[in-house]
Formats: sequence, C-alpha cells, structure tokens
Amino acid sequence: MRHADGHHDPRDAQDGAGDSAHLGRLNLLLSYAGWEDQPWVERLPRLLEPMGIRSLHARCGREATEVINTEPVHIAIVDLGLPLDRDAASGPAGAKLLEVLRRLEQPPPTVVVREPRTQRENARDLAAALKVGAFAVVHRPRASADLELMLELMRRVLQRHYQGRWPGGPTL
Repeated sequence: MRHADGHHDPRDAQDGAGDSAHLGRLNLLLSYAGWEDQPWVERLPRLLEPMGIRSLHARCGREATEVINTEPVHIAIVDLGLPLDRDAASGPAGAKLLEVLRRLEQPPPTVVVREPRTQRENARDLAAALKVGAFAVVHRPRASADLELMLELMRRVLQRHYQGRWPGGPTL
C-alpha cells in the first residue's frame, strides 16, 4: 500500500499477498533519493498504473530491502543516491541495493538512476552498474522529456526481458 507520503509499507503487502487484485500485475520498485519537489517518481506511477504496473516506493535503502523481502519485484529503478536510512546523512545505499537485487533468485531488470557528476565518476558508476547487470543507466529525470525516456525504458524492459508478457500473465 502506498501511503500519503508516497512510501510503501511492506507490512501492508503481506496482508494482501493472496489478494486476487494483485495477481498478474507487474511490480515496479521505485527508489528515490528525494531531492526535488514534484519528482518524476510521483508522476510515473500515475502513468503506469492503468497498464497494471504496481509501483512500490522506497525512499531509503532499508525501505527498499523490506519491499524486496516482502514483494516480488519484476523491474527495479534504483537511485544511486538513495540514503541507507531516511536520514540523508546515513550515506548512499544505491550500490548496496544493486547487490541485494543481483543476489535474488530471479534478479529483476534494473534501471540505475544517477546524478550527473564528473566524467570519471560517471564512468565508474556506469562500470559498477553494468557489473551487477543493470539494464540501463540514466541521469536523474527532471523534465517531461526525461519522463518519456523512463516510459520508453519500461517498454524496452518489458519487450526484452519479459518478451512482451507480464511476468506469469498474458501477452501484452
């Protein structure tokens, strides 16, 4: 369940685990470092929900890990700047989250979101993300054109990774 503050409480998911409303749906883990008002991460779920994509929000590494431990994750969007705890001073946990996802029995395709930095740091982020099997690495979306890029990435993930089918469901 998504709460008013936009985060997902994994305990709510346990109550509805057998709920037929969630069968055949695609679960999208959306992690977000929380650096701007009206973020793309709040707009994206509204566009994807009518297609049957359920967004599971995480604003820190601990929340993301709880989601992963309680819900099947079919696609993950991981912000490398994600803090370990809700306290931003806790340090980034995005790279650790990529490792948690990689170690799953069925790792989901992952889109890595990074903050633009120096060319050397960008190259290091890209190499690290590809090492753990990231599907794509993008700069943090800001404008509507960037939101369109995220939608296109979602389409490509579904086509390439799931052959145009919902995980365990009918053809799209």
